[in-house]
Amino acid sequence: MGLVERYAVVLTRYSRVFAVAMLVATVVVGAGAPGIEGGLTIASFESDSVEAQKLDAVESNFSVEGENTTAVQIVVTGENVLTRASLVETLELQQRLRANESINATLAEDQPTVGLSNVVAIAAIRAEAARAGGGAGGPPPGGDGTVNGTSGANASGGPPSEAGSATNVSSNTTTTGTATSAGGPPVVPSLDAQRDQLESMSDGEVAEVVERVLSPDSERPGGVDPFTLVSTEYEPGTATADARILFAFQQTDPESDALSEGTVTAQLAIQEEVESTFGERGFVFGQGIVDEESGQATGESFAIISPIALAFVLLVLVIAYRDPLDVLLALLGVVLVLVWMGGFMGWAGIGVTQILIAVPFLLIGLSIDYALHVVMRYREARPDADSPRAAMGVGLAGVTAALAATTFTTSIGFFSNLASDIGSIREFGLVAGVGIVATFLVFVVLLPAVKLELEGLLERVGRPREKSAFGTGGLTYRLLSVGTGAARRIPLVVVVVALVVSAGGGYAATDIDTSLDRVEFLPRDAPEWMNSLPGPFQPSDYDLRENALFLNDNFVQSNAGSRVEILLEGPVTDDDTLERVAEGEAALADTETAIELANGEPSVDDPLSVMRDVAATNETFDATFTAADTDGNAIPDRNLDAVYEGLFAAAPDRAASVVARSGSGEAASYTALRMSVTTVGGADTGEVTEEMRGVATTVEEGSALTVTATGSPVVTELVQQSLLRTLVETFLITLGIILAFLTAIFYRRYGTLTLGAVTMVPVVFALSWILGTMYLVGIPFNTETVIIASVAIGIGVDYAIHISERFVEERAKAGSAFDALDRTVSGTGGAVLASAVTTAGGFGVLTFALVPSLRRFGLVTGSAIVYAFVASVVVLPSLLVLWDRSGSRGSDESPESTGTEQVPTDD
Repeated sequence: MGLVERYAVVLTRYSRVFAVAMLVATVVVGAGAPGIEGGLTIASFESDSVEAQKLDAVESNFSVEGENTTAVQIVVTGENVLTRASLVETLELQQRLRANESINATLAEDQPTVGLSNVVAIAAIRAEAARAGGGAGGPPPGGDGTVNGTSGANASGGPPSEAGSATNVSSNTTTTGTATSAGGPPVVPSLDAQRDQLESMSDGEVAEVVERVLSPDSERPGGVDPFTLVSTEYEPGTATADARILFAFQQTDPESDALSEGTVTAQLAIQEEVESTFGERGFVFGQGIVDEESGQATGESFAIISPIALAFVLLVLVIAYRDPLDVLLALLGVVLVLVWMGGFMGWAGIGVTQILIAVPFLLIGLSIDYALHVVMRYREARPDADSPRAAMGVGLAGVTAALAATTFTTSIGFFSNLASDIGSIREFGLVAGVGIVATFLVFVVLLPAVKLELEGLLERVGRPREKSAFGTGGLTYRLLSVGTGAARRIPLVVVVVALVVSAGGGYAATDIDTSLDRVEFLPRDAPEWMNSLPGPFQPSDYDLRENALFLNDNFVQSNAGSRVEILLEGPVTDDDTLERVAEGEAALADTETAIELANGEPSVDDPLSVMRDVAATNETFDATFTAADTDGNAIPDRNLDAVYEGLFAAAPDRAASVVARSGSGEAASYTALRMSVTTVGGADTGEVTEEMRGVATTVEEGSALTVTATGSPVVTELVQQSLLRTLVETFLITLGIILAFLTAIFYRRYGTLTLGAVTMVPVVFALSWILGTMYLVGIPFNTETVIIASVAIGIGVDYAIHISERFVEERAKAGSAFDALDRTVSGTGGAVLASAVTTAGGFGVLTFALVPSLRRFGLVTGSAIVYAFVASVVVLPSLLVLWDRSGSRGSDESPESTGTEQVPTDD
């Protein structure tokens, strides 16, 4: 009697002890569940690459914009959003935002709001003051009047950043004049003064100021570049545009990466104000709104699909079991497995992340599968057994080894992620692996023990129960016999066709998109058929994705996620350093991913652009700048120490944003320069990385400098590549481990060294089919789908093991391979079918979700399960027939007992 048979004897003899022990263990483990941190957090994928280290250096050594603030983008659209009425409308909106206490409490003090209406109004005020001869801060006639404050300035008059820009163009003060403080920048007129100025002008006068402000020849000595506040499709020098943008800046907690509840609430209040002001002509986009609506869409998705999925799963289980007690036991087992998972996470201090959302789905699928196999094996043995305990002993002896092999092969694939350098991936592998082991314990220990106690109780009260196994007759058997029929007649053809299709899928996999577009994670609007759902189930309208695409296509997106930092380190005081910066600017103009402003210039902040801006308004620095330029090309090429020192003296904050300095005065040393490039929102990070590395090479070539392209897009691309490489390598290693394990266990049990490889073939086929499907439907192969595919293939390995294990058992007793296949399909095949239909259907309903990531999850997982089932019941039988013909199956007398004899019990 082998180990499996001895286990079956002990469990059937002491079922009550096993049941109580497992329930106590469940209570102990489950007690950790309340320790799980509440709420969903986004898993972080950090990189230790050179580029990531350089990004840390940029943030440490330069005054980086975007710190401790978040930007809310308010977009206004229409036939012409540059009219006097439209500009006044947005000034009034800014006043209402300030008047709203919940909103105003979150706004940044120095830079609450920035919009073109502010720039135009201030330009008009100062031009009028200049004509009247008053206001030292007014620009010369024909100037644009852009404020040239120095605090937190964008180096080249770029777009407002999350930290605010140079221009405090929407002051909270009530000052209406334009006088300057001694030597300081002009005092910014209040919003009341700005609105009054525009209201006092005619439409034509406002249009003249707009044209002057947005003229490509207009000087912009620092401050926000007005071209970043209008659509990139705007034609410079005109007074007509179909879209412009207003920024509102909110303070954030420097100690937390997440937005506070008050900040999110304020963003939603801003959204209400914009909707009441502009209706369909405007929208608001901010991180708080994204988080809020994404969470809402996920909740609404599950509210819609959960009843459908539950009804479908229950229907299939009822059809398969045809017994309410077995259905309830299966569902109870699923709940207990999830309790084990949650309890372990609580005890281990692991919080819920978006990556871990996949684990419960995996465990539910495996739980249903395990329950079906245990119950169906019991039912098969019941007619020939003297009692329920004897039948359970035979059933467990036949199925435990297969379930143990499935548990090992599936869990090892996830435990292998513990070798990853990425914490969230390690947590994913650990939670999934422990959950799979818990599934084995619940359904191979607790479920049989509880079922035996209940079956015995029902027999004692005169309610004997004998149900047939699913798939032993009728339409189900005929469906399952398709694979065995083909194996009888054309096994080689079946294998060749599967091989050709798999080769096509594998070839397509080499051309699958590997990009990670964050816009594709935003919820989409519901399909029209959902409008007919009952009121509580009708989803909300979601425009997040469309709004994000509109912003990316029409405006400069100046946030950390779209900025590339080109870091110059080394002898930055060499005479030709700034010439190299100029070469970098020229190279940026030739790229596709760097933002091109409406005036045709790339959006970049660097030492040269800052110096030119400061020189335009500071005579002392202008003299230093000019003296250092030996060839008159407006690029200093000597005595750069003095140029840098003069820049810090004239505009210390702006200088610190592009020049790294240690010490001051004569002891000062200059160690690095920074070029900050705004890239196209939503641009492919791979393309951004390639082009920006090319720019860095242009700057570095032939010099002693070390130039590195870094920034969020570059680091994101490197993390994506690293994750893909790690996950794919882990997956391949896992396949190797599974193959070795199956080879060893099949040799131990049945004396064959080749059955493990035969069993793995349909798993590989199914993998290639799902990759081909992803290519055909345009689903990228990224960190999200790699994890999903590994979950689905884990279930696929389970199917193949059950079929192979049962076939070898039956082959030892049957007269031919075909008879063994018939018995395998009529028994195990039915359980596999019920499991596949239940799990694939349950996951398939996720394609109705409002969140694209859930849709992809449902499509990829459901398809992979279907493919794994087809490969196991259609292709694997033909492989087993060919394997049997080759004489590789070993002797009929296996090294271990096959476990088909009736296990003795006390009954």
